[in-house]
Amino acid sequence: MRNFNIDLHCDLLCHLLSPGSTIDDKELGCSLPYLKEGNVKLQVMAIYSATGANSTVDAAKQSELFSEMLNNENFFLFEGDNYKASENENKVGVIASIENASGFCGEDESLESGFKNLEAIIEKTKKVLYLGMTHHTENRFGGGNNSEAGLKDDGKVLIDYISDKRIPVDLAHTSDKLAYGILNYIDQKNYNIPILASHSNYRSIHDKNRNLPDELAKEIIRRKGLIGLNFIRNCVDETNPEKLYEHIQYGLDLGGEEAIAYGADFFYCKNHPDKSRYPFFFAGYDDATAMNTINKRIERDFSPEIMEKISYKNALKFIESI
Repeated sequence: MRNFNIDLHCDLLCHLLSPGSTIDDKELGCSLPYLKEGNVKLQVMAIYSATGANSTVDAAKQSELFSEMLNNENFFLFEGDNYKASENENKVGVIASIENASGFCGEDESLESGFKNLEAIIEKTKKVLYLGMTHHTENRFGGGNNSEAGLKDDGKVLIDYISDKRIPVDLAHTSDKLAYGILNYIDQKNYNIPILASHSNYRSIHDKNRNLPDELAKEIIRRKGLIGLNFIRNCVDETNPEKLYEHIQYGLDLGGEEAIAYGADFFYCKNHPDKSRYPFFFAGYDDATAMNTINKRIERDFSPEIMEKISYKNALKFIESI
């Protein structure tokens, strides 16, 4: 089978909550036409809802949308090596993930009820590839990337709950303090929980909270996790798209040849209230076809072997290990 791409994170499901939205909406970089043209064989579909009143309702709706997606002739549930099957040749494989644990457990809800919601999401989606505790803000489980809070007691209970489920924990939206708290607690309890940062770059190249400090990046690499290359301008560089390749080089320099993957983070940004962040993506890096272009550049500037690892092999190896 020829080379293909795996993308660890997109927000198509969240967009589909909007009235009139469709999987073919070309205002969205991860819409079906772009996924097919971008040779994406696996697109991880994040279930995202902001911490607040409707968080669990919105996440439940997205799990329903994912379930419906599995009945769409253009998609299939990616599992084992079924991506090689002839009937899936022209389809896009999908797996769900959870971005923000508030999606299954609201701030005032009992943990027991929250875990029932989590099980309902897993039942609807068949499997969850990874789970992130927070988004930008703090919640009952810990601190998001724009907060200073660490791992809270409810966060420890959540780790306990998933410890035997082989659901990796995602550090893409944690505060540094939460990330270290998660890693320390996993080690303290001797849990075998995989770790990744599904859509994060490197803080030493672009100094943003969303990007990983060296120590965390090295720890993910040491634990045989993944670091998904984020295409959002705010995570790459404010002015220079070439910095994307500096992020790749930096990840390699840290020892991440087996860890770097794609985590493009395409989302619907046309009505985003923060105008200072426009454009959210550099031209040419704003939809899934960009991965084909980036692959050619990686093959030229690094090697064909590194291109294959970043485009699909590292992610595939991680998924097979869990």
